[in-house]
Amino acid sequence: MTGPAIGRAACVGGGVIGGGWVARFLLAGIDVDVFDPHPDAQRIVGEVVSNAERAYAMLTYAPLPPRGRLVFHDSLAEAVATADWIQESVPERLDLKRSVLAEIDAAAQPGAIIGSSTSGLLPTDLQAEMAHPERLFVAHPYNPVYLLPLVELVGGQQTDKAVLGRAQTALQAIGMKGVVIHREIEAFVGDRLLEALWREALWLVKDDVCDVETLDDVIRYSFGLRWAQMGLFQTYRIAGGEAGMRHFLQQFGPCLAWPWTRLTDVPEMDAALVDKIAAQSDAQAGGLSIRELERLRDENLVGILQSLKAGDGGKGWGAGRLLAEFEQTLQASASPSPDAGGRLRLLSATVSPAWIDYNGHMTEHRYLQLFGEATDAFLRLIGVDADYVAGGSSYYTVESHLRHLGQARAGQRLDVETFLLGHDAKRLHLAHAITDEAGATLATAEHMLLHVTAERAAPAPPAVAAALNGVAQRAAHLPRPDYVGRAVAMPQAKP
Repeated sequence: MTGPAIGRAACVGGGVIGGGWVARFLLAGIDVDVFDPHPDAQRIVGEVVSNAERAYAMLTYAPLPPRGRLVFHDSLAEAVATADWIQESVPERLDLKRSVLAEIDAAAQPGAIIGSSTSGLLPTDLQAEMAHPERLFVAHPYNPVYLLPLVELVGGQQTDKAVLGRAQTALQAIGMKGVVIHREIEAFVGDRLLEALWREALWLVKDDVCDVETLDDVIRYSFGLRWAQMGLFQTYRIAGGEAGMRHFLQQFGPCLAWPWTRLTDVPEMDAALVDKIAAQSDAQAGGLSIRELERLRDENLVGILQSLKAGDGGKGWGAGRLLAEFEQTLQASASPSPDAGGRLRLLSATVSPAWIDYNGHMTEHRYLQLFGEATDAFLRLIGVDADYVAGGSSYYTVESHLRHLGQARAGQRLDVETFLLGHDAKRLHLAHAITDEAGATLATAEHMLLHVTAERAAPAPPAVAAALNGVAQRAAHLPRPDYVGRAVAMPQAKP
């Protein structure tokens, strides 16, 4: 791997985490070779990838690259032979990981880099049997890998620091955030925090302070929501009021000396405690399968990520900003264009469950959102992209007319066709139609847009005008939509 991009990836191990890595790579357009001797590996990976595709369809309407090619191999050496990035995700046993990593190291091409998905083993220990330990690092993700963007990057004593930099850049290109941990420590940063919470949670259940559902409710209805968008320290900074973090530490710091927790003690995981927790967890699940719970988790995460993407005045906040930046990258690399007949089918979308109203249908303003996304896709087609807008010019919508003809439901795939009705130096007249899988029209829209520069109406530059003329010429033979020019009208009652 000589540059930041991943040309081809290999995944050794296709379980929960390995399958998540496979999905993340595939949906970024990267070919993936897989080795996993488990007899159900192909089924398990296939189900994870299917869930990932469902989640991505709800997560973003940016044009994803063509899905990468997935190939399963009968030997580890075949799987890793041509990969630029090799991700090891075998069970968490030091002896097993050492032997597998040594085998990967011997079969990989010289420029490949090797990440381990370990949750806590030290990279220095993992490097012990490798001939080229400088290219091994921990790349610890979070489940589901295809939605949660964080990867902890940890180098061992023999890891080349440049390799960590290359990994960080490569992860950014597939919509992930690689954070370099300054020095290796068992369980790194994320799992250290989770382990502390997990220990205290086990004691609370064992001592019958609460059951597992109550404990989960305490997290998800309170600080879990805060953590999702601000983390720990920024949340506490706000809790300090106008005086900030210093006041918070002065006020609550002494509490750390109080005997509130049992973090230095661990409950014995005897059969009674295991049975107790397992039974409560089964009751909490309410009969839902693991795959059903995964899909619910993905829907919730998509909703949170999309909400965060709208934060900070539309620039995005936290993981939402990362999603917005990834979408800009996808849009910049895509080349929207009319089809062979000149028709503009530039946007497809899957209805997110978060878009459904009390009637069980897609709520009204989401139709307008789709029409807006379709308009943005058309603007990118004529060169009015993110760089163009950053330069101080854009098109603003000044008039709209919408019709709602049918209902869309959660999980339904929708397509939007766009029509260029007319244009001049400053104005742009567009129409859109949303159709379902059967081709039925669910909604239409007609918009007038005005070209602006520095917040004032101004003629579009020659390059944009030329692009508009080209689109119009290719579509000149198409019939004009019959709904154009409609207006809301109701006969007046006679006096």
